[in-house]
Amino acid sequence: MRVETENPFLTQRSQVLQQDHQVQDLFSQILESVGRQGYASAEPLGEEPITSDQITESWGTWFDVHRSGQYSSADQPDSLRQAYGEVLAGAYSDGGYVAPKTFLKGLSKEQLKTVQEVNALADPIHVDNLTEEGALNLLLPRAAQVDINRDGFTQSGRGYGFRFPDSTTPPDVVQAWEETTAGMSWGERAMHELQMKMPLISANFFVDANGAYSHHYEPGDPEFTNPMTKPGYSYQKVAQGWLDHYEYLKNETPPEQYAQQTDFWSRFKSALIEQGAD
Repeated sequence: MRVETENPFLTQRSQVLQQDHQVQDLFSQILESVGRQGYASAEPLGEEPITSDQITESWGTWFDVHRSGQYSSADQPDSLRQAYGEVLAGAYSDGGYVAPKTFLKGLSKEQLKTVQEVNALADPIHVDNLTEEGALNLLLPRAAQVDINRDGFTQSGRGYGFRFPDSTTPPDVVQAWEETTAGMSWGERAMHELQMKMPLISANFFVDANGAYSHHYEPGDPEFTNPMTKPGYSYQKVAQGWLDHYEYLKNETPPEQYAQQTDFWSRFKSALIEQGAD
């Protein structure tokens, strides 16, 4: 069970995580109601049908928490908040989560511009060029966007991005991660997120006998593989692998960096063990 603090003086990071979890819970239930997979770490909200008011309220609260960051450059944030909330409610009532491309094709130019702005897309949306995942994620708040083909990347529009944790990450691993990264800066978390995704990246890059780059596979290629979704994948082994890496390079690593990295990976491994996560 996810434990949310009741302290009224939540840190900004705690507020962000709390709202991220809330939109993940809500939109995962919406996705599951139409036969799609939501977040593996999402918790059920109950058996009562979700209402349009719940959707717009959940989105609006999440938007307000992220307003000073992700949406700080929005010209009219209140209008953007309302307009996208209406798109989300419409997607729920008009089958957008069943057939996202069909729903997007039915939006007006202004509505598509709203979707574009919310998702920070550089170019206007051309629905026919989107994959199913890319289209679906345009109709979800960023924190609730899902990796439906389980390739390790979360596609929004035509862009690919990776995140950790993502929609496929087991709940006990998410809990261990959030405990370990509590109090870290965005930059520190981003670095460790990249490190957690290195098995995915390295599994698709190849070198020749001399150690020089040979070739690589990209998402969508038949040969592309995601080891993080394979049976028996161990997050503990990943943590131990980074500990071994920094121990091997101890004499070549600045002492402060060595101490920071070994502290992080030791704490993450311990948190995984405490949570019962492999």
